[in-house]
Amino acid sequence: MDNFIIGPDIRQLMKKILHLLYQPYKWLVYIPFFGISTIIFGAIAATFAFIFNARVASYVGGVIWARLNTWMAPVFIKVSGRDNIDMKQSYVVIANHQSAFDIFVLYGFLNIDFKWVMKHELRKVPGIGIGCEKVGHIFIDRRDHDAAIKSLIIAKEKIVNGTSIIFFPEGTRSSDGIIRDFKKGAFRMALDLDLPILPVTLIGTKAILPNKTLDLFPGKVLMNIHKPISVKAYSHESINELIQKAREIMVKDIRQASWK
Repeated sequence: MDNFIIGPDIRQLMKKILHLLYQPYKWLVYIPFFGISTIIFGAIAATFAFIFNARVASYVGGVIWARLNTWMAPVFIKVSGRDNIDMKQSYVVIANHQSAFDIFVLYGFLNIDFKWVMKHELRKVPGIGIGCEKVGHIFIDRRDHDAAIKSLIIAKEKIVNGTSIIFFPEGTRSSDGIIRDFKKGAFRMALDLDLPILPVTLIGTKAILPNKTLDLFPGKVLMNIHKPISVKAYSHESINELIQKAREIMVKDIRQASWK
């Protein structure tokens, strides 16, 4: 018997049917679970930060929260390059940003202690705001330059002893998956603190939860952790070269994935 080959039209139809069948689960199970778990784990993070310390609170209130919400979707995460991380080293981590789901992937599966640089509006979100504040994440008001600078100065004191800091250097999510130009904030901090840049490429989150939508759908995500980039050969005068090098690594990774 000849092999039966499913054509693109049939695959597209099957995907639409599966998407339709997933909607009751998304609205009746997943979204309520996300809301309730966010409030509960935010409260846990705040409590554990008071009883223990920020690192323990971040793991229990953040990592477990992110993993549970990832598995509930369900989304399957494959991590490549974890051996490029020295657990005793602090990094300035940079990641591309295609989806709100990026937060679950990084928080749940990067497996290092880190602080987020977050827009200040998130401070008002129930659960997320209080939890993130108590574990030491950094809220920045981009509309107030002086306040943003002060926030980053405070952040520098926290990036020691294996605790890293994460930036989305594009500054906003990319709806089409193309990596935008990088802003300089992450690279200035790396130069000021003499910390290596750790590029991380996220592939697949755009299809899981497209930008500016609630169109969640199960799938697979690949997180590639690249070799750290030493900043010792760079200065503030050559910062654009450092930015270009880091961006090229991530752009190449995205481009190669699109051919697979």
